[in-house]
Amino acid sequence: MAEFVTQPVILAGEGWDGYGLVDSGDGRKLERYGPYRFVRPEPQALWTPRLADWDADGEFVPGADEDGGGRWQFTRQVPREGWPLAWPNGPEEVRFTAQCTPFRHLGFFPDMAPVWDWMGQKLAGKDEASTLNLFGYTGVGTLALSRFGPVVHVDASKKSVAQARENATLSGFDDRPVRWLVDDAAKFTAREVRRERRYDGIILDPPKFGRGPNGEVWRLEDSLPGLVADCRKLLDEESRFLFLTVYAVRMSSLALGGLLAELFAGLPGKVEHGDLAVREDAHGDGDGRLLPTAIFARWSNA
Repeated sequence: MAEFVTQPVILAGEGWDGYGLVDSGDGRKLERYGPYRFVRPEPQALWTPRLADWDADGEFVPGADEDGGGRWQFTRQVPREGWPLAWPNGPEEVRFTAQCTPFRHLGFFPDMAPVWDWMGQKLAGKDEASTLNLFGYTGVGTLALSRFGPVVHVDASKKSVAQARENATLSGFDDRPVRWLVDDAAKFTAREVRRERRYDGIILDPPKFGRGPNGEVWRLEDSLPGLVADCRKLLDEESRFLFLTVYAVRMSSLALGGLLAELFAGLPGKVEHGDLAVREDAHGDGDGRLLPTAIFARWSNA
């Protein structure tokens, strides 16, 4: 029976050559993406910035609607088509295009870097591990997983899947065994259950609200339990992990952990929950602060 660890875990990411959290505070954050710096809203940065001057190439100014909207304002020239970045993935690099999107993101989620590291640790020593990435976005996590074996990448957005395939080409991974699918995550997973498929690991990063390619409606609180229940059916005693992240919701990680603890009670291993965070670059006055970004729950069996 999987052990439920009720004590929260902080999974904190550090900056690397291609990315860093420079400073945060007053509801905003300053980040470096390769040669460029950007300011974005961050409601959880309740403290005071450490730096007096935030010299940035651009800032995303949110709209009046708290659920979205806003626009980028640039102080210097930034390539609208994006620019290349890389993330060190063990003995190789995953390369991808960073870009200022209308949704305030820049084409990948840097706070997921420690998750990708953790998945690699869980798959270490596993020959031809089969993994599933639901809501896979632009594919950085998929490409990180492809080092260990075949991956199924699912996202409802044609544009995101196209960008993921371009990132695979940029990384030199065109020959990797990845299935790139434009599909509704819940429907695809239900079909995999009927096919009696099995995976060694599953990662899912569902939105608060979304629509599938055929107009399917996704509401996190309503749809998540059924999706995770189906994911559980795709895993067995030999599987290594499931990792669930949730952004921008009024929900505790303990709730996510409780859901996994119930569904994974019949498997060995353990269920944990907690916060994803990014550590600020140090400024000579001690260690960088941790900025929380999302909540997560995970099951592991390795």
